[in-house]
Amino acid sequence: MSYRGKVLLAAPVHQVLRDGYELLSASGIRQGEAPGLISSCVGVVTSTRLQLDADLIDAAPDLRWIARMGSGMEVIDVAYATSKDIICIGSPEGNSNAVAEHALGMLLGITKRIAHSAEEVSAGMWLREENRGTELEGKTIGIIGFGHTGRAFARKLQSMDMRILAYDKYAINDAPTYVEPCDGLERIWEEAQVISFHVPIAEDTYHYYDINFSERMKHSAILLNTSRGSVVDASILPGLLKTGRLLGAGLDVWENEPPERMSGPQRALFGAVAVMPQVIMTPHIAGYTFEALYKMSAILLERILRLK
Repeated sequence: MSYRGKVLLAAPVHQVLRDGYELLSASGIRQGEAPGLISSCVGVVTSTRLQLDADLIDAAPDLRWIARMGSGMEVIDVAYATSKDIICIGSPEGNSNAVAEHALGMLLGITKRIAHSAEEVSAGMWLREENRGTELEGKTIGIIGFGHTGRAFARKLQSMDMRILAYDKYAINDAPTYVEPCDGLERIWEEAQVISFHVPIAEDTYHYYDINFSERMKHSAILLNTSRGSVVDASILPGLLKTGRLLGAGLDVWENEPPERMSGPQRALFGAVAVMPQVIMTPHIAGYTFEALYKMSAILLERILRLK
């Protein structure tokens, strides 16, 4: 195949997406470096590395398409790109299974105290009663955001015999029989013992989980966030975890990650949460499996070929 022009790879991709066209490979690219590289490109493949804002789009007069590895189109000014007849495509289903498995792993790790007790054993401690776990069977989870990833997570949880509530700002008209769709958050606040976020970052999802959300919860709960760091107001986590209003947290993402980008106070908060025994934190790897890399690349390839 041929794309009749240069394509900037601003994200790691599988080999399947590398064959057949002229590449400018720059997965470690910085925003300031992008205008010079993108100026002669007809396409861009990105993840979270670049912000394809109006200024960067204007720097590429020949740009015809922008492809997003994974989910979340917030890194692209889609409205502006569309106004310039630039097609924007994503591959959100490509890493949905990977994220769902990761979220389940974190939930099991927290409820069975796996990571913390493993660290204790490595340090020579053998504490059984102190690490008595809880079971997922019969517990109620509220999944917020019921797109590809929320649905994939629900499929995993079905086998755990959990009661699954789901809310999405768009109507859920085709929920599987084992999921109870919610018209709003009231039932989740009232009934859920686990909260899991699977939403993009936008004006209405910034600090979605805040002190008001927490105070509306009837039960002390476990918080899972594998979506975007800014969905959770991290400043409230230490207090909620210390008082038991949060029983645990599984966090794959953090606002203003990685740590070297954080201010001093932000890094202190990050460090305080990371060492808490009821917390499992991972470095934004939920959707970063070998299989997901192939799936996302193959999906984008198919969609790019349709543009010709």
